[in-house]
Amino acid sequence: MKFILISPKNRTVYNFRGDLIKEIINKGYDVIVTGPDKTDVDKIEALGAKFVEIPMNKNGTSILGDIKYCKRLYKLFKTEKPDITLGYTVKPVVYGAIAAKFAGVKNINSMVTGGGYTFTAKTFKAKILGFIVRFLYKIGFSMADKVIFQNPDDLDEFCNKKLVKHSKCHIVNGSGVNTAHFLPAEYPKQTTFFMLSRLLKSKGVAEYLEAAKIVKEKYPETRFCLLGKYETNMQDALSKDYVEQFIANGIIERFEETSDVRPYYADCSVYVLPSYREGTPRTVLEAMAMGRPIITTDTNGCRDTVIDGKNGFLVTIGNSSQLADAMIKFVENAELIKTMGEESVIYCHQKFNVNKVNCDMINILGVW
Repeated sequence: MKFILISPKNRTVYNFRGDLIKEIINKGYDVIVTGPDKTDVDKIEALGAKFVEIPMNKNGTSILGDIKYCKRLYKLFKTEKPDITLGYTVKPVVYGAIAAKFAGVKNINSMVTGGGYTFTAKTFKAKILGFIVRFLYKIGFSMADKVIFQNPDDLDEFCNKKLVKHSKCHIVNGSGVNTAHFLPAEYPKQTTFFMLSRLLKSKGVAEYLEAAKIVKEKYPETRFCLLGKYETNMQDALSKDYVEQFIANGIIERFEETSDVRPYYADCSVYVLPSYREGTPRTVLEAMAMGRPIITTDTNGCRDTVIDGKNGFLVTIGNSSQLADAMIKFVENAELIKTMGEESVIYCHQKFNVNKVNCDMINILGVW
């Protein structure tokens, strides 16, 4: 029996799907993973999977490039004859399902891990791209047997827009988090806020920086940390000059991407993600598992991780002053850090434990 995972980025395979891959292998399947390049192939193979490089530009708009990607997937499926396929993010969902259908795969699965930039941005270019993406989604979903969503809001929106039939749809609680790997840690003595994200407008990085500036003016001893890389080929990338001015003024400290983010969660008091939209944000789940209160936005995916006022606070998208007010609550009421952090751990174990999520995934995928 063979299972093929169609991935847009190698890092997401071992970070977000590693436990699922190992579980599928334990069920007796040979697992093949496709990825766009050879970055960190050793980490994928260490899971027990075989890796096949199929070049793909995740954010590219080349029709020719996408056709080549689809043809290469088709050739792989015809050669390997998988019993089950699963693609996630736009191009693997669309072209993976098309290629699998024409190759005769009997069990085709697609997973929506969030709406992304084209569902949140309001520019003319984003609207055009959004129209194209929705059109492609509709084609891809028509080829799939099952479509998996990570929150009910996305499912409802995609169905209401008639992109997918409700009868095909299933929900899981994100990708889950390994609560044996991300363990509660002591809180730092200095009140510290932390955000981990690609430096994009749609992730709410600008609001985080502006809110940090507001809080710093009132409570200069408060610390703000940001971990993430500068993006150069994304429509909504924040400019390096913009971010660097906050670093130069001593408002935030920025760190580069790392293979182990646990020390950064452990070094913060509160985790912040003011994103415009998510599937279910994995970074929030990791922070919850490590006992951190959460400040995030009242929007798709994000709102499902916080019981407002119990394990954190929900704020309005794009509102840096409201975000700053939520931060100040923790500065002025330090006891909330511990009490809400403990609630995060409880809620995370109840809803987002990776074993529970993977059990749901296994049942939906039909991995017997």
